[in-house]
Amino acid sequence: MNKDLFTELNQFIGRASRATYAGGGGKVDKPQRNGFKELQYAEGDWYYRDSYTGFLRSWGQEVVWYKDQPHWTCLYGGGMVDGCMNNGMAEDTFTFLKKVLSAGEKENQFQPRGPKNFNDGEWSYQCEVEGSIEKFQGHESISRNGSTVFTHDFVGGLVVGQDE
Repeated sequence: MNKDLFTELNQFIGRASRATYAGGGGKVDKPQRNGFKELQYAEGDWYYRDSYTGFLRSWGQEVVWYKDQPHWTCLYGGGMVDGCMNNGMAEDTFTFLKKVLSAGEKENQFQPRGPKNFNDGEWSYQCEVEGSIEKFQGHESISRNGSTVFTHDFVGGLVVGQDE
């Protein structure tokens, strides 16, 4: 994949992320897998799909296709920590997470989840990423009043098929 395509891919991931989970859009009425929720976003030759299952603890995968071929993926999972496993705390946490996933410079620099740090009142978010859009891994956490309430691990990168 050439440098211009990396730039387009990164910009597309940023727009797709903001338009789907973070922005509340792109819901798929009939998910490909039972028990999963799916979100999608398309723009020209680019197509994004986020497929996840669970609530208090969840696991999912984002995939980006270019010209009908998968080119990038991010696997993520985790959720509410012990002691915070209730729907009310989770709803508050996910409302904050949506703000986080909309923040930062997603279109200008590689940011597979949220920015490195984000604070809003009693809420704080931290994200550590190693690697680049080509191959990465990381960990994110959300704290409320200084106590961790949510964590996710993630890993991903480019998809390279045979003879590429």
